[in-house]
Amino acid sequence: MPGFELFGDKERQQLNDVLDSGVLMRYGFDGMRNGHWKALELEKALAQKMQVKHAQLVSSGTAALTVALASAGVGAGDEVIMPTFTFVASFESILAIGAVPILVDVDDTLALDPQAVENAITERTKVIMPVHMCGSMADLKALKAICEKHQLLLLEDACQAIGGTFENKPLGSYGDLGCFSFDYVKTVTCGEGGAVITNNDHYKTNADHYSDHGHDHVGKDRGAETHPFLGYNFRISELHAAVGLAQIERLDEFLAIQKKNYTILREALQDLSNVSFRRVPEGGEESYAFLNFFMPDAEKAKKAHTELGKAGVDACFYWYDNNWHYYRKWEHLIEKRSLGRLPKEVYERLPDYSKSDFSASDKWVGRTVSCLIKLGWSEIECKERAAKMVSVISGI
Repeated sequence: MPGFELFGDKERQQLNDVLDSGVLMRYGFDGMRNGHWKALELEKALAQKMQVKHAQLVSSGTAALTVALASAGVGAGDEVIMPTFTFVASFESILAIGAVPILVDVDDTLALDPQAVENAITERTKVIMPVHMCGSMADLKALKAICEKHQLLLLEDACQAIGGTFENKPLGSYGDLGCFSFDYVKTVTCGEGGAVITNNDHYKTNADHYSDHGHDHVGKDRGAETHPFLGYNFRISELHAAVGLAQIERLDEFLAIQKKNYTILREALQDLSNVSFRRVPEGGEESYAFLNFFMPDAEKAKKAHTELGKAGVDACFYWYDNNWHYYRKWEHLIEKRSLGRLPKEVYERLPDYSKSDFSASDKWVGRTVSCLIKLGWSEIECKERAAKMVSVISGI
C-alpha cells in the first residue's frame, strides 16, 4: 500500500523537530525536547480521526495485535478465531501470548465467514479477530452479533484497510479493539509502527503499560515508576511517530487518490463477462487500497495473474500461492515449528491444520486476483493500465 509513495515537506518538518531536539525516545527527557511529543500528538490525532477515546502507538502492526490481545486479558489456552486469508502476523501475535489461533474459512468478502465463525466457537473461545484484507471489511454486523451472543471480544485487524468505514464508523472502531500497521507499505506509514485503538479505558491503560515493560507512567521520574504487571518493549520512537504524524494528516488526500484510480480500473473491468467482484458488506465503504476481483475458476485466475505480469501490469497478486498471506503455505504453523518450545496449551490444543478442510476458502481465494492501487499513477497511466487489463483478461 502506498504511504511510501508521497513524502514531502510536512514529513521533513516533523522529523527535523525531533532531530533538532535530539530526543528520539517517546518517554522522558522533558527538558530537552522543546515541547515536542510526537508520539503523544499522533495518538491524539489518530484517536480523533478514528472517532475513539484512545490510541496507543506501538512498534508495528504485529505488536499492536499482541498488545491488544494482552490488554484484554487474553492468554494461555484461550482461543482466538482468525481467517485463513490474512498475514502471518495474525497467528504470530496470538501465539506470542500463549493463546491458540483457530483458523476458519473466508467468504466472498475475502474475510471471516460468520457461519464458519459460529461453528468454530468453543468454551475456550475469547476473541473473534476479523482481518480487513486488501482494503475492505468482514461482515462486521454479523460478527458483532455473534460476539454479543457468546460474550466474546471483537478485535478488528484493520492493518490493510485504514480509511475504510462500516456503518459510518472508521474500520477499527466498530469492535472492542482495533489495530493498524504503519510499516513502509501501508496507506499511512511511519516507516515502522502500529497502533491499538479502543473506547475502553481499562484496555488503554493496560496497553500503555504493557507496551513499555509494565511501566505505569505516573509522575515525571521514569526511574521511579512502578510496574503493576509484566510488560515488554513494543515502544515506537519519536522519529517514526513524527513521520506518521505528517502522514495521518494526509490520509484523506491518499484515500481520494486511491478511490479515483480504483474507480478507473473497476469501471473498465465491470462489463467483462468473466469478472466479478468481492462483496463489500452493506453499510461498508472500502479504503480502495486494492481492486479485488474473481475469475470463473482458479486456473483462469492464475493465468490472468501470469498474463497481466507479462503485459507489464505490475502490483497484481495471486494470494492462493502466496507464502505470507494464505494458510496453504504456513508450514511453520501447520508443523508447529518454533525456535523455542511452544507452550503446552498451544502444542496440545492447536488443531492439526494438515488435515483441515478449508475448501470453502479455496473457492474464493483461488479465484481472486488482487491489484494494488498506487498513488503515483497519473490519470493517463491509470487508463492505459485499465486498457491493458481489459485486453488481457477478456482473452482468458
